[in-house]
Amino acid sequence: MVAKLPKRFTDEAAARAHLEALQWPDGPVCPHCGTLDRASRIAGGRAGLLFCNACRKQFSVTVGTVFEGSKVPLNIWLYATHLLCSSKKGISSQQLSRMLGVTYKTAWFMAHRIREAMSPVGSDAGPLGGEGKVVEADETYIGKKDGKRAKTGGYGHKRAVLSLVERGGKIRSFKIGAPTRDEIGPAICQNVDRTSVLHTDGAQVYRGVFSVAAHEAVDHSKEYVRQSDIPNLTGAEWPKVHTNTAEGFFSVFKRGMVGTYQHCGEQHLQRYLAEFDFRMNHRIKLGYSDDMRTDKALEGIKGKRLTYRRTNEAAVG
Repeated sequence: MVAKLPKRFTDEAAARAHLEALQWPDGPVCPHCGTLDRASRIAGGRAGLLFCNACRKQFSVTVGTVFEGSKVPLNIWLYATHLLCSSKKGISSQQLSRMLGVTYKTAWFMAHRIREAMSPVGSDAGPLGGEGKVVEADETYIGKKDGKRAKTGGYGHKRAVLSLVERGGKIRSFKIGAPTRDEIGPAICQNVDRTSVLHTDGAQVYRGVFSVAAHEAVDHSKEYVRQSDIPNLTGAEWPKVHTNTAEGFFSVFKRGMVGTYQHCGEQHLQRYLAEFDFRMNHRIKLGYSDDMRTDKALEGIKGKRLTYRRTNEAAVG
């Protein structure tokens, strides 16, 4: 038996009502002047159009969001968001095109707008870790840099990715130019709480450059997990030293990028990282269902206007 889709995925009015409830829980907010609940519906006008009695301007729930200016019905937008949020390894633009009944170009642009909505803001962008918590840092390589050919050895032609993982918590990933102290150091200092314990592999770039409570490394030429050397004044045993959580994320990320997306332009890599981070940060283990994850992504559409031209520009990492 085929499951029946919720009405918000098949009816535009229901989709608009659902989006308004998420964006305006306390009543309509004018995106032009920020006034709360001073708007009135425009009778006989375009669906969802409101008039602000404070600044005398018109608006709808999509103004100032990644959905602004789109001719795609809102129910299709919500369904596309659900598909992208509920697919562990992502869903290709070709598949979205077939399932949504839109062109490939439209599906591709929609997917990038939704990834933009998934990028962390506010409390989600705060430092990882904290007192008594462990943050893992590890880097990996994916694809090849645009215009670079493989040489006989090394990873100089590859795109480098750094991931920071709060053990048992959230993850944040970055496209970096190269795995050097100049690139990795600032990323860790800006995104890891200073009271955290940092776990890394034995790479030299992680040695002595970070302001954290403690730093422990595991030498992968000898072992993958070891006991901590840090004495714990509470008497409890410190978590074991490893980077297995980050490597587990890399496994899912690479299977998605190679098996589902197959190709990713270098200027788009940060958005794909935001997508995989988002699903990991709102996984079932942290209490999120597919519907809750989708609603969380829809809450993030505000203030992230994305045009077709900017989609093809280099994403800020």
